[in-house]
Amino acid sequence: MDGKARLDGDASFLASRRLQLPAGSPDDLPGTGTVGAVAARREQLFMERLRRGRIEAYPGTVRLLRALHERVVPMAAASASCHAGELLTGAGVFDLFSVLVDGSEATRLALPGKPDPALFLEAARRLGNPVERFAVVEDALAGVEAGRRGGFGLVIGVDRTAGRAGAALLRHGVDLVVTDLAELFDADGDVRP
Repeated sequence: MDGKARLDGDASFLASRRLQLPAGSPDDLPGTGTVGAVAARREQLFMERLRRGRIEAYPGTVRLLRALHERVVPMAAASASCHAGELLTGAGVFDLFSVLVDGSEATRLALPGKPDPALFLEAARRLGNPVERFAVVEDALAGVEAGRRGGFGLVIGVDRTAGRAGAALLRHGVDLVVTDLAELFDADGDVRP
């Protein structure tokens, strides 16, 4: 589901379990037996969890974001999720980003989804530098491919599957695969150039 539009992700999830439902509509109510209804129920559950409190962030990711922020490195968060701002706020890192381009912005601007690079290109445009000067950090194959297609200077793939996704990330165009963003620090605790 990662890196896909909401209904596409739910349809993929159901298909992976050999469950076939009619597509329905994004407005279908939970329990009506369509992919749209499954997506609506998942959205309800997600929002309940989001409202319960703090989001657990990966410590290595937070450490890297704080180190880059201290060095005044311009950073953007680009996500197809309409909840990206809430998630970043819940994780305590929203204020570290100069720019947020989320699913609501993507819809407003009619940006195509990943693997098209439009979301990332819009974030880079708002930061005001050429894409070659930016790195894309992604864990989704579609996002990695979007970074490569967009011509970004560096595409880092995060493999949170204990090494099972590294080869796929490489096939989709990453320059570097890490299992945790803390790997981007050197022995002295500085961010590697």
